[in-house]
Amino acid sequence: MSSVAEKTSRRIARPTLQSLHREIVELRRRIQDLEDLRELNRAIERNGSKPLVPWTKAKKELRLD
Repeated sequence: MSSVAEKTSRRIARPTLQSLHREIVELRRRIQDLEDLRELNRAIERNGSKPLVPWTKAKKELRLD
């Protein structure tokens, strides 16, 4: 077998549209998670010295009971 044929047979398969779509969906999810984390960290910084709200009070105010 020639060296060109050997190199051709070892090529990595091209990605399919389906696999690219899955990867894009996963990347979007990860970006959203990172944005949520940044927002949470900013909120923690803003509220760092404020007293915490007890869970029972928060549930009542949010009508989660």
